[in-house]
Amino acid sequence: MINVEVVKTGGESSGSLLRRFSKRIQTSGVIKKVRGIRYHARPETKFGKKKHTLAKLKRKAAYEELSRWGKIKPETERRGRR
Repeated sequence: MINVEVVKTGGESSGSLLRRFSKRIQTSGVIKKVRGIRYHARPETKFGKKKHTLAKLKRKAAYEELSRWGKIKPETERRGRR
């Protein structure tokens, strides 16, 4: 990680110190690196994909069974299509 240090000079106001600090942070690339780490998603493993696919199939089968028994309306009727 890159450390950025800004020291207040004699008659410098806190606002100008803050602007100078922000400018130095932007030019050093710290914000870009942190955002890249924050929003990075790990690739899903084979086991994870398989687990999610099986769960999806199970939910779909349960939905179709409830639809056949008339417990819920089919998807086409729920969206207003006929």
